[in-house]
Amino acid sequence: MRLTIAIALLTLSGVAPVVADEAIGSADHRVRVVSKAPGAEGKTVTLYLRERATPQVLKNGAGDKVVLFVHGAGTPAEVSFDVPYQDYSWMGYLAKAGYDVFTVDMEGYGRSSRPPQMKDLCNLAPAQQDQFIPAMLKARCPAKYPGPITTIESDWNDIGAAVGYVQKLRHVQKLNLFGWSQGGPRAGGWAALHPGDVAKLVLLAPAYNRAAPAERPASSMTGVVFTSQSRADFDANWARQTGCPDQVDKAAADSVWREMLASDPVGAGWKPPVRRAPQTPTWGWTAERVKSEKIPTLMVSGQHDKQVNPDRVRELYADLGATNKVFIDLACSSHNAMWEKNHLLLFKASLEWLDKGTVNGQSGGTMKLGY
Repeated sequence: MRLTIAIALLTLSGVAPVVADEAIGSADHRVRVVSKAPGAEGKTVTLYLRERATPQVLKNGAGDKVVLFVHGAGTPAEVSFDVPYQDYSWMGYLAKAGYDVFTVDMEGYGRSSRPPQMKDLCNLAPAQQDQFIPAMLKARCPAKYPGPITTIESDWNDIGAAVGYVQKLRHVQKLNLFGWSQGGPRAGGWAALHPGDVAKLVLLAPAYNRAAPAERPASSMTGVVFTSQSRADFDANWARQTGCPDQVDKAAADSVWREMLASDPVGAGWKPPVRRAPQTPTWGWTAERVKSEKIPTLMVSGQHDKQVNPDRVRELYADLGATNKVFIDLACSSHNAMWEKNHLLLFKASLEWLDKGTVNGQSGGTMKLGY
């Protein structure tokens, strides 16, 4: 039997209803921020935050047990971390353990504001335009916008707005930040700039680059506006990272894709249906900056990840200045480890890190989990 509980939570844009499903509730929050994204600079935009917690925590908070998830380059946060299939919701897992768990979509993603340039197929790379010919385009067309509509700097601005909102809502100073893939330089880079606001970091397949420029490169203002991903693209990218016969549950993948389209009604209406995401240039999360980071950090890499090579995550582990740091080599896992066979090993390790600053009792070092 499903239990529905309505609890009023004040957000920056009004009152958000809460619908609790058995032990775990959910709340939607809308946060307004003045954009630093090139596609909307100076305009007030809206960020979407999802919250998962027990009804008691939704009502009264969880003290300092607060988590904010930051997504990667393509998939919005609520799709990445709150898969509504069996026990695949990372947010739900931590919420059941008593944490107040939030996600935030950057500008251009999911249910947050999207720059209007993302509605124009001509702003895709020419090769990506081909899949829409002839259903939506007669032929390839030149871009109508000169370059990226978001940057790592605008992402950090969005994270700052989300953190500030949660700090005020829950009366806490420090949050725990989780990042996946491009969420590594997003969450890790923001934490390096604001160490007093972050208690612990958990980074899955963080896209660390030792050679990243320290400042915005001139080339950052040229290039593709946004990208798209069809179901065929989604499946092909995952298949090339599958190294175990039972690594992926097709029903879980189907659930992720349904949520992906639900988060992007415009892209879902194209032929073929796609999810859209900005092409975001990155800088600033350099080896030099990482060496100065002291925040306790858990890093996880899937054994078969072909999007962020595990060696890049090992380099982050080596460079990181924190003394309390652990690297996990997660067996039978890809870049999409939280949607796969060993997801509960990942979830359990992250919870122990939050609770104790250890994994299997170790506060430092490297280890392999799973088989």
